[in-house]
Amino acid sequence: MHHEQQDDRRTGLAGLAIVRRLAALAARPAAPGLLLILCTVLALVAANTPLADAYHHLFGTVVTVGIGGRELAKPLHFWINDGLMAIFFFVVGLEIKREILIGGLSSLKRAALPVAGAIGGMVIPAAIYAWFNAGGPASAGWAIPMATDIAFALGILSLLGDRVPASLKIFLTALAIVDDLGAVLVIALFYTDTIVILPLAIAGAAFLTALLLNKIDVRSPGWYVLLGVVVWGGLLGSGIHPTVAGVLMGFAIPVRRIYDGTAWMERLEDSLARYRRLLHIDIPSSDEELGARQEAVHAIEVATEKAQSPLVRLEHMLQPWVAFAIMPIFAFTNAGVTLDAAGFVAAGGSMATWGIFFGLLFGKQIGVFGASWLAVKLRLAAIPDGVRWKELYGVSILAGIGFTMSLFIAELSFGSEGAELLASAKIAIMAASLVAGAAGFFVLRRLGSGAGAASAA
Repeated sequence: MHHEQQDDRRTGLAGLAIVRRLAALAARPAAPGLLLILCTVLALVAANTPLADAYHHLFGTVVTVGIGGRELAKPLHFWINDGLMAIFFFVVGLEIKREILIGGLSSLKRAALPVAGAIGGMVIPAAIYAWFNAGGPASAGWAIPMATDIAFALGILSLLGDRVPASLKIFLTALAIVDDLGAVLVIALFYTDTIVILPLAIAGAAFLTALLLNKIDVRSPGWYVLLGVVVWGGLLGSGIHPTVAGVLMGFAIPVRRIYDGTAWMERLEDSLARYRRLLHIDIPSSDEELGARQEAVHAIEVATEKAQSPLVRLEHMLQPWVAFAIMPIFAFTNAGVTLDAAGFVAAGGSMATWGIFFGLLFGKQIGVFGASWLAVKLRLAAIPDGVRWKELYGVSILAGIGFTMSLFIAELSFGSEGAELLASAKIAIMAASLVAGAAGFFVLRRLGSGAGAASAA
């Protein structure tokens, strides 16, 4: 019996150690990118083994959601790409608003360089793709190489640690945020065939109501969730891609705190003083005493919540779900392309493949670095402190990692009727992202090593 207890204790400790190790791995900045790679590999394995039929059947399974007599029956693929990804875009909206208000885009001087780089990094890849595909059957995919995958790019940059300056990470983050905003505008403006007015009006009314709630300082998330569902449904019915609802609702979330630092400290100290007094009462186990203590703890929670920005609090709450659930699920759903001789031959003969590959790998670095260099030379922007042009070029290569957003736009461009084009696009996106990620990493690592050696000398 004693030995069994010891074995159980050892098993429990081993399990706890595994959980702690997993938690430590998840806390690393590179973890979301590594998880995306893992899910991509799993999708490719599933699509190229006897599991292929089950894999494709899974995402074709019809899922019905309804309230009362109204139902929406769509394949699981739709609920992931148009439903879960709306939450991803909601976090994108929160990030854009935060960057504009208090981050790298909060002033013209700070925003000028990443905005210039992002514009160049959107225009040149789109132009390269259009040059390959103008007037052809794949011309609708011109926006595929425009966007940078922030999770992958920052994940790779984080692997370099102190080899790269912190200001370079801030530049890449701001650039990717502007990039995402550009992608959202492109989706809303160019990937909408027809617009139905009544559902659009309903979505607009719900969004304006959310802005009004923000104005009168309604902070309960429940109201914004309810209105967000209405905006999503209205955009879906209008013909505009419903994920745009996520970004719109991100803009509607309040950012103002009720308590400033001084007011929060005063209320916190009052509640802590009350709790300390309760600790000295003779009967600490009584129900009255327990209730009084809980009231003091609740007062601390309320004060802390009022001292936080709802926008920042929501962003911190949702970011792990997006990084460790929504984006990996999206990658597993959409990266499963058949890799066989016929597929590679078809991809090699498709101008969409080369437009995407060259657009991401070369168009991004030319556009981001060239526009940044031009903005500095014209004195419209300044290069960040501690950053050299070589390092900025290395980050420009990393911007060629398109993955998540590129796959998303590829689905919009070819998903309904161009299965072969979509497969070629996915191969090109993954190949270009892999090469751009590896090249950017080794360039920045070499530069970092050189800088370290020089400083040591």
